[in-house]
Amino acid sequence: MHVFFMISGLTLTALLINIPLGYLRQGCEKFTFGWYFYIHISIPLIIYLRVKAGFSWKFIPLTLGGAVAGQLIGGFIHRRRQNNG
Repeated sequence: MHVFFMISGLTLTALLINIPLGYLRQGCEKFTFGWYFYIHISIPLIIYLRVKAGFSWKFIPLTLGGAVAGQLIGGFIHRRRQNNG
């Protein structure tokens, strides 16, 4: 049960880190330096947290899923705020 909470916390952390980055990414033109930067800047931190928690590479899909979900949520919030003025 302890491992479940740790991996859930790591996935949630990846999601929460990527929400503001997804928000900022949405304001950049696609395939520019800023766009790539906001997508990839959280990866070293997530890898560091995963290794420090003692999880192997087999848990990468979970943390990657959390990161992608955070990027999508952040982009959605940005678009929503732009449309509402």
